Amino acid sequence: MSPTSLESAVAHSVARVQAAVPGAAPRLAIVLGSGWDAVADGVTDSVDIDYAELPAFPLPGVAGHAGSLRLGCLAGRAVMLLRGRSHAYETGDAAGMKGAIRTLAALGCTTLVLTNAAGSLVPDMAPGSMMLISDHLNIAQRSPLHGEPGAQRFVDMGAAYDATLRDQAAAAAEDAGIELHEGVYAWVLGPQFETPAEIRMLRLLGAQAVGMSTVPETILARHAGLKVLGLSMFTNLGAGMSDQTLSHAHTLHTAQASAGLAVRLLAAIVPALVV
Repeated sequence: MSPTSLESAVAHSVARVQAAVPGAAPRLAIVLGSGWDAVADGVTDSVDIDYAELPAFPLPGVAGHAGSLRLGCLAGRAVMLLRGRSHAYETGDAAGMKGAIRTLAALGCTTLVLTNAAGSLVPDMAPGSMMLISDHLNIAQRSPLHGEPGAQRFVDMGAAYDATLRDQAAAAAEDAGIELHEGVYAWVLGPQFETPAEIRMLRLLGAQAVGMSTVPETILARHAGLKVLGLSMFTNLGAGMSDQTLSHAHTLHTAQASAGLAVRLLAAIVPALVV
């Protein structure tokens, strides 16, 4: 999509949201990854808009991603929930969420919570547990900012995941009695799962989690001036760390089994964030 086309798509998407919810300007948005969609059931006074009606938004091509924007209140706070995302492995393009994130910024969003399903690289971080993302490794070495003009494309990623938001989330989880690990998320392109040798490499590089999303959105959000909080739900141990045969069906099954914890975690964290 050309810069002019993207700008037009964002403008039309903003207008569609404002037509559906006049005056809508939630400062908090949440991208619901695989296994996290049950969080949407807790939104009150909700209004749904299909991505098909929002020209800046991609149509998800992966099972478990609803493909709609839900506006309303979650845990007493106005939010926008993105029920699904585009993945770089679908097209090879890391910029699939560019229009969506720029629409959020244009609507007044200042903080983006990114959630995902991930593989654990630490035996003590078992499937079904949660991790706060402290930093990431862009193993794919792809950027959603290719083609961006000017000096603004050189985004400082030294504080990609906001330290204050992380502290607020960790404290909220502790108060709720929810164990929340913290670590580095490694982004791989996929769609194939990693080999045991690749998992050993990622562990040597200092990663605690591995997945196929989140990093492009983080880069886009920082480029748009949004603060980012990242959360991973572990659905499996990395290849070679168990006898489990990895598949997307297994990922979804484990994620759905952990949906209740995901709901509790975000219900605790959302009101605690100062956005």
